[in-house]
Amino acid sequence: MGTGVIIGIVVLFVIMILSMAIKVVPEYERGVLFRLGRLVGPRGPGLFLIIPFVDRMVKTDLRVVTMDVPSQEVITKDNVTVRVNAVVYFRVVTPTDAVVKVLDHIRATSQISQTTLRNVLGQSELDELLTQREMLNQRLTQIIDEHTDPWGVKVSTVEIKDVELPETMRRSMAAQAEAERERRAKIIHADGEFQASERLAEAGAVIAKEPTTLQLRYLQTLTEIASERNSTIIFPLPIDMFKAFAGLGASKPPEEKKSR
Repeated sequence: MGTGVIIGIVVLFVIMILSMAIKVVPEYERGVLFRLGRLVGPRGPGLFLIIPFVDRMVKTDLRVVTMDVPSQEVITKDNVTVRVNAVVYFRVVTPTDAVVKVLDHIRATSQISQTTLRNVLGQSELDELLTQREMLNQRLTQIIDEHTDPWGVKVSTVEIKDVELPETMRRSMAAQAEAERERRAKIIHADGEFQASERLAEAGAVIAKEPTTLQLRYLQTLTEIASERNSTIIFPLPIDMFKAFAGLGASKPPEEKKSR
């Protein structure tokens, strides 16, 4: 075997060893180093060397993971069956725990999220699920974060995305909302009638004290009618005026017949 071949083999072996020894970890990742099976600690970001065939490195992503929680069929506290899905935002804050203490931190977080979603919503009523969603999101975030904290995973936000109701429940809620709108409309109408009656009573009291106001109101009504110019106005005359004319006719003496 020639010297050139040996040198080539040595150079190739050195290149392989260097490629195995040199590791580059990006800014958004951390490398967890094991030496002969024992935990050494996190490495990175940047370039560093390991001992080939002795050290083993596991990379962990530190970026925020957006995970959809599959739709879960939940029976609420008031015995209503709904389907709910959610989204969970989390990230690894302790790479060594995420590698050593759990087999797959993403799958584990997904499973605990599904279980917690069913448990928490099963203890809530339908009205709370529809109107107090922010409170339920905070409770879900707190419970899931307590479970994932030993794994080095920080859950920042849990948001309930959609709530699917049965068709019968949707019709019942629509009928309830319509009845509530009718109730409010009737109350507003009755309140308006009550306020109008109070004003009319006050106006009647003023007119009773000052009869002249009735004549002024009468003339104002005639003015409003005359402005339209498309109505026939019947103007009533006081009876006293006719009595005055009748008195004039009665006071005149009858004419005597001329004698032939």
